[in-house]
Amino acid sequence: MKLLRRLVAAFGVFAACAAFAQTPGVTRSEIVVGSIQDLSGPIALLGAPVRDGMLMRLEDANAAGGVHGRKLRLVVEDSGYDPKKGVLAARKLIQRDRVFAFLANLGTPVVMATMPAIVAAGRPHLFPFSPHESTYAPRDPLKFQMFAPYRDYMDAATREMVRRGGYARICLLYQDDDYGLEVMKGVEAALAKLKRPLVGKTSYKRGTTDLSSQIVRLRAAGCDFVVLATVVRETVAAMSEARRTGWNVDMLVTASGYSAQTHELGGRAVEGLYGVTVLPHPYAEGANRPLADWIARYTSRFGAAPNVWSVMGYQAADLFVKAAERAGPEFSVERFVAAMESLHTSRDFFGGPEYRFSRDDHLGNRHGRIAQIRDGRWVTLTDYLE
Repeated sequence: MKLLRRLVAAFGVFAACAAFAQTPGVTRSEIVVGSIQDLSGPIALLGAPVRDGMLMRLEDANAAGGVHGRKLRLVVEDSGYDPKKGVLAARKLIQRDRVFAFLANLGTPVVMATMPAIVAAGRPHLFPFSPHESTYAPRDPLKFQMFAPYRDYMDAATREMVRRGGYARICLLYQDDDYGLEVMKGVEAALAKLKRPLVGKTSYKRGTTDLSSQIVRLRAAGCDFVVLATVVRETVAAMSEARRTGWNVDMLVTASGYSAQTHELGGRAVEGLYGVTVLPHPYAEGANRPLADWIARYTSRFGAAPNVWSVMGYQAADLFVKAAERAGPEFSVERFVAAMESLHTSRDFFGGPEYRFSRDDHLGNRHGRIAQIRDGRWVTLTDYLE
């Protein structure tokens, strides 16, 4: 009888190990998650805080005992904001590191290049920093998005800005890739509802920081309001060039340019810039107690104050942890997906939105708010816009 019990117990252990072996990145003691960030290219100033925010949340989970006894490990690869390097990074994470899921991959060009292979490999593709429609639609069991889509929030934000400012000649400066084109669709949708034309538009190649010729074209078009489909450096370059030439036109940047680095790098040149925010920047001054404590922990851990990208990385990892806990101890892709499809969070001390996912809707939030740089910091002006 003792021998039989030992054989049964041994078989149970073998079966459990076999089940884990069928789920890449999952063992009895660990869950491995991968992420592709820009740590050396033109948006590295965003990629590093995203990585650190994710790492901090997973460390918090591990300090509390992990998820059903399993520790969480993050493996980050650097794409340099280059789609070709991103593909190589995805291949490594899938084949060599055998990650369970991809979390918060950064940059629309990289996401568009890598997402098909990730999904084809059966890995959950979670919360990429690319609010592109294809990251959640058409519905796929493995694709989930927490960030409001460019089209939706730029449609609402453009209409709100025109309502507030009474602008008549709206123009667009956009990055010449999927990111810029998605923003353009949102702006055009807004103007169609307002029965107004897009008076002028001009593009730039990814990584360009000399935007003098683009500013000349937009000024010649007589724009009285310019939407920027730019990231931080390009936002600063556009505003600085406009102000240098004495053109004080109002500008609105997408959430890709909403960052403390924008006013830190731009100084007086970016005063008055409007931006779309999904999560507010975590300023220590005036922070509530839980946020102040989080800022202090982050600063101690990484030797630098957090920014909004740190918060977004932390929240992306937080959603993963919540879904993993909900999935239960018999962890698998199927159980994780089912957990994600029933996940609903409330607003927290960061001041972000609720996130709600369902079987029919893998987009957790559709809305953004408008903020403005005033006296060297972002000030939120509206609640979430419909």
